[in-house]
Amino acid sequence: MEKKGITILPDPVKNWFLKFIDPPIEYIARHNIHPNFFTILGFIISCLGAYFYAVQQLRWGGVLILLGGICDILDGKVARRSGLSSKFGAVFDSTLDRYAEFAMYFGVGFYFLKVDMFLTTIAAFLALGGSMLVSYVRARAEGLGYECKVGIMQRAERIVYIGFSSLIHEYALVVVICVIAVLANFTVFQRMYHVWRTEKSEVNNEHLDQTLGI
Repeated sequence: MEKKGITILPDPVKNWFLKFIDPPIEYIARHNIHPNFFTILGFIISCLGAYFYAVQQLRWGGVLILLGGICDILDGKVARRSGLSSKFGAVFDSTLDRYAEFAMYFGVGFYFLKVDMFLTTIAAFLALGGSMLVSYVRARAEGLGYECKVGIMQRAERIVYIGFSSLIHEYALVVVICVIAVLANFTVFQRMYHVWRTEKSEVNNEHLDQTLGI
């Protein structure tokens, strides 16, 4: 059984947003707009956001990162609603998501480098490493047949907090980057522990079945 764990983005906020975007999703699905359009659009917007971070336009960077995140939500929802889900589409989406997230952290890290905040630059690249590994551990676990969506710092949380903190103030972004650097890497170990515990439970059940002669 999949255990989702605790996230730091409140469920009421998630549920409200999903209801808010449901009418546009229905409209898009009816008009046969391919979900890969939103995958590519989200990637381009996120890369533009990274550029604006790099040229020290913090708020524009935040706005574009949030818009790119919305596109990332739309592509999956539209694919399922319109019946256009495919294995290639899932791989394509995940791949561009990784590139987009890499670009975002690179832009943020470059921003802090230009304003001589070297420790925060290091934190940005630690956050990048943790974020990439969060996705890798999930993909590796699912390749072995285990669901692995647990974690307190998943992609949606990372995008939302980086985007909104960029709109507030530079120091708010500093705090968020440092928190992500810690919690994203914590989530990596949280997911590894989840896989270990799941496998151990399966082994124990097999031993019990053998003992009972089932």
